[in-house]
Amino acid sequence: MEHSDKERQIIVTGGAIIRDQHNRILWQKRADSNDWGLPGGGMHAGETVEETMIREVKEETGLAVISSTLYAVYSGERLKYTYPGGDDVVFVMFIFDAVADLEDKIASDGKTLLFEDDDHESVTFVFYPIEEMNIEQINPAQRPLFEDLSQQDQQQGILRN
Repeated sequence: MEHSDKERQIIVTGGAIIRDQHNRILWQKRADSNDWGLPGGGMHAGETVEETMIREVKEETGLAVISSTLYAVYSGERLKYTYPGGDDVVFVMFIFDAVADLEDKIASDGKTLLFEDDDHESVTFVFYPIEEMNIEQINPAQRPLFEDLSQQDQQQGILRN
């Protein structure tokens, strides 16, 4: 179902860049789209974007966020997305650098997060260096963020289009 841009629903999200002690990033493989992205999700009425990120990280990964700082806000043309069910949306993504309590949360392989996803939103969570991720495997809405992380964040400023 094709919508004009005026009809696209705007979804405000909060997401987290969570790193382990080896500076690897926590990636979530989603069950619905089978692609990779950062943990995070949509804002509820009355929440701040930071509260959204903290809640979504807890719901999706079981991790408690200890501290966070705003990394960037993504909006604009590159954030248009069509869900597998056909809904056309545009995201406004608030992405945080977040520190989470990882104690006793990593499997013996040293990279897989131990978490039972009762909602079946995720296939797995794995810490990977950014260099080992292929942009074609990243959720299209998060590719601008992936590109920034891959380029060691050479773009200045918090607002990203």
